[in-house]
Amino acid sequence: MPDDQEMPPAGEFLLYTTEDGQSWVECRFENETIWLSQALMSELFDRDVRTINEHLKNLYEEEELDTSATIRKFRIVRMEGAREVSRDIEHYNLEAILAVGFRVKSARGTQFRRWAVEQSTKQALT
Repeated sequence: MPDDQEMPPAGEFLLYTTEDGQSWVECRFENETIWLSQALMSELFDRDVRTINEHLKNLYEEEELDTSATIRKFRIVRMEGAREVSRDIEHYNLEAILAVGFRVKSARGTQFRRWAVEQSTKQALT
């Protein structure tokens, strides 16, 4: 592969389904943690992306989280209108996801925390 092309990301995807089965989120599992974009956190916690963004902004401003330890960009290919585009999208690790979940105080957040801990434990054992 030429030096100017990125290797496809290593890792796997786990599917989180809410207890009521009404919603699901595809979670990237890599380097022993789960990664989600702001849009996926919005879907997960059933909150507007602006709300997720505001909580993340506060978490970093209050120095509860370290950006270098909790944010990573992943190249995502998606459809925008009729075009297929590739973009680098910021994703947040499980520590950041859980911190947002505590702030939005949603039942889905509690369900996800239980699921994420269980998945992380399973992955660590394999």
